[in-house]
Amino acid sequence: MSRSTPNPTEAELEMLRILWDRGPSTVREIHDVISSEKETGYTTTLKILQKMADKALVTRDESQRSHIYEPAVKAEKTQRQLVDQLLEKAFGGAIEQLVMQALSSRKVNHEEIARLRKLLNDLEENA
Repeated sequence: MSRSTPNPTEAELEMLRILWDRGPSTVREIHDVISSEKETGYTTTLKILQKMADKALVTRDESQRSHIYEPAVKAEKTQRQLVDQLLEKAFGGAIEQLVMQALSSRKVNHEEIARLRKLLNDLEENA
């Protein structure tokens, strides 16, 4: 996701998460996942995917009768861009404040704490 690529909307991000989890999918497959969680129309799903293709958030394979959509960027790249923007907008670039808010907003289990410790140790060693 380049700086010129717009951020996904909430609905677009929901569809991207489905594609990241499932891999390339048809509109029907994406719609089935979304409609199992909330009421939405097939044409709404289709229209959002078409707009996402126009915005270069997804690619569309039109070689088959049912078009296949897949994300144009990896989840990590999109997440990194969104976090960078949140960090600047909400925390003025203060990473410590962002991390403290994230950790205090929900319960963190032992495995997550261990992974965080390892990440911090790795960052410290490479600094």
